[in-house]
Amino acid sequence: MERARERPAGPEPAGPRHEPETDLELLVHGVGGTTPAKMLGDPRTVRITGDDTAAVFRRTEDAEPESRPGPGLVREAYVWCNLTSGDGSRALWLLLLPFMVVNLAHWMRPAAPGRRRTVRLYGLLVRLAALTLTVLLTAAACEVTLDLVAWQCAGVHSCARRHSWLGFVAPAQGAGGWWSAPGRRLALAALAPAALVALLWYLSHRTWSLYESHRPVSPDPEPTHDSGALARPGFWYGRRLVARLRAAHTAAALLTVAATVATPAVRFDHRPGGPAAPLALGELLIAALLAWAGATVGAVCRRGRSESRLDQRLDRHLVRRLPLGALALLLLTLLYAGWARPGWRSTGRLAGDQAFGALMLAQGLLVIALAAVAGDLYRRRPDPRAGMRGLGGPAVALLACALGGVISGGVAQRVADWLDGTRALLPGPPVLLTWQASAIPPLLAVLLLLAARLAVGTARLARAERERVRREHPGEPEDPARTRAIAHARAMAALTDRAPLVLAVLTATTLLLGAAALAGALCTGKTPDGAARHTDDAVRAVTETSQAVGSWLTGLGFLLFVTWGRRAYKDASARRTIGILWDVGTFWPRAAHPFAPPCYAERAVPDLTWRMTAWTRRTGGRLVLSGHSQGSVLAAAAAWQLTPRVRGRVALLTYGSPLERLYGRWFPAHFGPPALAALHRDVACWRNLHRLTDPIGGPVRVPGDGTPDVDGEPLADPLFYGRTVDHPLPAPILGHSDYQADPAFVQERSRLLARLHPEVPGQRPDPGSRA
Repeated sequence: MERARERPAGPEPAGPRHEPETDLELLVHGVGGTTPAKMLGDPRTVRITGDDTAAVFRRTEDAEPESRPGPGLVREAYVWCNLTSGDGSRALWLLLLPFMVVNLAHWMRPAAPGRRRTVRLYGLLVRLAALTLTVLLTAAACEVTLDLVAWQCAGVHSCARRHSWLGFVAPAQGAGGWWSAPGRRLALAALAPAALVALLWYLSHRTWSLYESHRPVSPDPEPTHDSGALARPGFWYGRRLVARLRAAHTAAALLTVAATVATPAVRFDHRPGGPAAPLALGELLIAALLAWAGATVGAVCRRGRSESRLDQRLDRHLVRRLPLGALALLLLTLLYAGWARPGWRSTGRLAGDQAFGALMLAQGLLVIALAAVAGDLYRRRPDPRAGMRGLGGPAVALLACALGGVISGGVAQRVADWLDGTRALLPGPPVLLTWQASAIPPLLAVLLLLAARLAVGTARLARAERERVRREHPGEPEDPARTRAIAHARAMAALTDRAPLVLAVLTATTLLLGAAALAGALCTGKTPDGAARHTDDAVRAVTETSQAVGSWLTGLGFLLFVTWGRRAYKDASARRTIGILWDVGTFWPRAAHPFAPPCYAERAVPDLTWRMTAWTRRTGGRLVLSGHSQGSVLAAAAAWQLTPRVRGRVALLTYGSPLERLYGRWFPAHFGPPALAALHRDVACWRNLHRLTDPIGGPVRVPGDGTPDVDGEPLADPLFYGRTVDHPLPAPILGHSDYQADPAFVQERSRLLARLHPEVPGQRPDPGSRA
């Protein structure tokens, strides 16, 4: 594409400048991304504003309006795909999937106006659950590096001899080297999880500077009515909260590493007859760690999001002092652990059983409390379309915690097998992590049964759709293969509406298996195979197989996860499949977890609002905001952020839109029926196009209120059932793509422009006339 005639993206002139073009269509693409040439239908395009990350393009012949013969429709394409894709290194964000999932839970609360305290309590519980996930990830890293490697394997001469890279820290037959002391081995191994925490802090800080620091266009301070949370000026500006959460989570992670190093040293100093000086120092250090942990939790609890205004302040003292204080305590802990302690030997495990058990119990209690709060909010305003009757947020939070636990258990199990596959020398990972890895095979079995049920239901629906397809084409010769293909496409598209059932079954199964794992670890104190040794041979064989299969599945899943993630960023077709849920997750601001992947909408929404505001001020013309798929969600969010004066000049055209089918059901507080009805009132006019074969888009179900309905009849797909003289080859089944190829698209766009015409003149003859 051409960029030689690119315009500078500087500030717009203050006064109106009436250019020949008065009608503008601003196109916003959906998941998977595309090129400006494909969006505009012309291989010659030019960037008129923006950068290499996100920009607005036009056809080359439309780049200079003064070269055009007269006014008419000008089309622009906003390309934002580089905000969520790029090189293969972006796939590393997928490793932080539990953080993204728990951040989703914050936005999935039911709508309950007037219940501010309950809403704040809901947000607080999600932030605390997110904090436990940070502690869990750091504890898992400490389990691998400090417990399994530095404490267990390096403490046994035969295990250390099998791994030559542990030779300098292994205890020799005699006194051993300087690093062979258990405390010094732990201090050295603590550098690995500390480096992981530093990497997470760096990524969060870097993306915070790139995404959360884009100021949106501020709407009028006193809107005419409540347009919902997405219309508030500070919704897409979470700079202060993310900075605060980043400091708190970094401090919590560093304190976790420090506690893992300090606990065994303090336990050894508590032995009878031990020296008093190290013991007093250790107790003082533990007290300082607990006090700083309390301050960290207090920072998370103290403040949530500030959306009613642009909060440009930063809690600089807290943002700097909280992680720096935790880092200082970690360094003191490493010095304390390196104290010479004659006679100290590393035996058994570190205190991982108690730590992971307490974490899992805390997460379970937080999820139960979150479910109670969500249920109370839902009862205030029941919404039959809401997913899982308002319990989608607690369910997603539970899945995030379970995903973190399974990853921790699986990785620890695989590292233990690698260090000592026979388990003849090492105690291995904590019992609870072994139970969690063993829960993977039964969970997969339940999912397979659910998939079989959905397949049977889809086949029945496809058979029922065949008769409907026949009735839609009377008088045409029937093609059984064609009918089956159309019916199958419609039945497969309907699977999206079965998502609440899938999530409910997955959540219930995860809750039961998690409770069983916790009970088994606490009651038996043994691994699953150890607990089964007192039973018959069949039970023992099943238990041992489940443990082994779960361990290998976790390791294999980890590799596949990274591979698929990299492929999703390289292959467009794979991205369309994987990118749907990924783009939904990263659409929302980081309100609960600062280490989650960054929110691309905090860049895209200000881009769109600035472009629409600047164009209407310069020309006073008509504007159609045209969004496909996820682009329709960005378009709606941008329309909410416009001032009422600009919003009244904008028509909204959405197609293949998940606004109600996905966002309205799972995020009812922000895209529920009241919010979409408010958007319908705010914009000048709105039209939504959908197909029965579309697995993502659907009707938005907004009542007309005396104006033309937003939803029309479903578009025909395929456009032609059989072969005709004008169309001798079979028309494709488009599903979610190529809405602009349908003649109805141009017709609906023309109707929207005609509805805008009476209120907003296309060309003002007198520069002094009113807009």
